Amino acid sequence: MPRATVSSERATDAVAAIIADVRTRGLLALTELAERFDGVVQTSPRVPAVELENALKTLDPSIRAGLEESIRRARLFAQAQIPQDASVSFGAGAVVRHKWVPVGRVGLYVPGGLAVYPSSVVMNVVPAQVAGVESIALASPPQKEFGGLPHPVILAAAALLGIDEVYAIGGAQAVAAFAYGVAGSAPQAEAVLEPVDVVTGPGNIYVATAKRLVRGVVGIDAEAGTTEIAVLADESADAGLVAADLISQAEHDPHAASILVTPSTQLAEQVRSELMTRTALTRHRERVAEALSGPQSGVILVDDIAHGIDVCNAYAAEHLEIHTAQAAADADRIRNAGAVFVGESTPVSLGDYCAGSNHVLPTAGTATFASGLNVTSFLKAMQIVEYNQSALLEVAAHVENLSEAEDLPAHGDAVRARRTRETPGTAS
Repeated sequence: MPRATVSSERATDAVAAIIADVRTRGLLALTELAERFDGVVQTSPRVPAVELENALKTLDPSIRAGLEESIRRARLFAQAQIPQDASVSFGAGAVVRHKWVPVGRVGLYVPGGLAVYPSSVVMNVVPAQVAGVESIALASPPQKEFGGLPHPVILAAAALLGIDEVYAIGGAQAVAAFAYGVAGSAPQAEAVLEPVDVVTGPGNIYVATAKRLVRGVVGIDAEAGTTEIAVLADESADAGLVAADLISQAEHDPHAASILVTPSTQLAEQVRSELMTRTALTRHRERVAEALSGPQSGVILVDDIAHGIDVCNAYAAEHLEIHTAQAAADADRIRNAGAVFVGESTPVSLGDYCAGSNHVLPTAGTATFASGLNVTSFLKAMQIVEYNQSALLEVAAHVENLSEAEDLPAHGDAVRARRTRETPGTAS
């Protein structure tokens, strides 16, 4: 399958060094990395509250309206995802409960780089808020042209959502800072950044690799690296729409992947022609052309749509569009994708902003086992077991026998001690 030549394995050594540096030297490492990678000089990465307020005050009203609608739809979808607690009774006095509990603190990463992503602020923050997370920190790369702060639209989006803990930190160093925290620069000084329980958010291969390396120290959502789109299409598809959607994701990054899977050689040629025409007209034509011509992009010819579905399941795209005569039925046969977009009126760009779905999705084939960001990314399931003495005695022999089978006799002794213990309230 077409894949980018830049892999997490190649980035691992560099990212591991950054994580170790941030963990060891804290604020000093962050300031040096900000100057090295972002060209800015920092004394503190924390964005002052006044900057968040000013960004929201000066936000273009049309952009604010778009963000507010995106927030509204994302919140409705997130609220529908809240899982229900469960309780099972195994008899009188024997109850086991399954309870969903929000994590205490999360670190949300919003990329910078070649584009600006206020939409990623929405996608990260809303499900965390709906889940009931009480402490939310957000990081985004510092921008030299904005005085070392993240892009003002990102700051405005954070303010719009009520997030006041925002840091100008980018890349792998942001993930490291979230995972391990950043101590103050002097003994007894207040911490620059308290560690979090979960790190989420999209980013480049270095961010994705950093999340992989800190997993276990903190939870992560998924390895959301460089974007990718696959389009499954038959002869009924509109070649112009297919090409437009392939280009829409190619403009993210020179390493972005755009894949067409089709049994129609005629459609393949029509899409190729449309790509040439439309690429020449788009604003980021050089970036798009590089992405479309890279080894991660291409056309895969298949025998028929059934074969195409097998190919799409093997590829496990971050975004998968279905442009076939039986789009809904074909979409139901997809089991591996971050998000599936059904029919020609459902482009990926809709999901990027205002569909109500979340655009923080697993990439690079990890959709075979990982899910897109959702409310449960910020929840943990806790089991609560409550038995009274009579309920325990009903299964005491089983526990004792199984503990002997596993050569863990003290397990059985713990139950046996209760079997022989007098019932509270009885005379001695």
